[in-house]
Amino acid sequence: MTTTSGSIASSRSLSYIALFAALMAVFGLIPKIDLPFGVPITLQSLGVMLAGCLLGPRRGFLAIALFLLAVALGLPLLPGGRGGLSVFVAPASGFLFGWMFGAFACGLLMRRMAGATGTRLLAAAFLASVVGGIVVVYAFGIVGLSLVAHMTLSQAALAMLVFIPGDLIKCGICAMLVQTVMRGMPGWRLDRD
Repeated sequence: MTTTSGSIASSRSLSYIALFAALMAVFGLIPKIDLPFGVPITLQSLGVMLAGCLLGPRRGFLAIALFLLAVALGLPLLPGGRGGLSVFVAPASGFLFGWMFGAFACGLLMRRMAGATGTRLLAAAFLASVVGGIVVVYAFGIVGLSLVAHMTLSQAALAMLVFIPGDLIKCGICAMLVQTVMRGMPGWRLDRD
């Protein structure tokens, strides 16, 4: 009996990971807004926040890793139909690597605040999205942009300021979606691995 329930849980985990990797691909269909320094504005950072907040740290990380593996294999899943190994040496490459760790951080924070309900849940999801989806992802993005575009860290950080307003809006959207999922599916666990 334990083996059956364990395999069901494992199958469900794999399904969630694949579902959120597919969600990232869908967000890649939304056209990007190109910026002069080579890092586009995309909707995929919202997918990172959602994966971390709803799946937890490990599954969120794995969902983004699966998506990036598909990109590395050449599937054109990034906005503008980009894919292949070349995207991992472009100015935005730091963001791509940061997505996995951003999802992990979102999930870790949500797990610590899993008992929150109502407006506290909304605030918890917003905070988790800011820390994982902005602070962690930007840390990787700034370093990547600095290395690839031959900018100083302060120049790269200054260039990232253009993303803050849009990403704060995405954090708000993520928080509302997390709260909606919790309302509609009370059995959904935010404290998972």
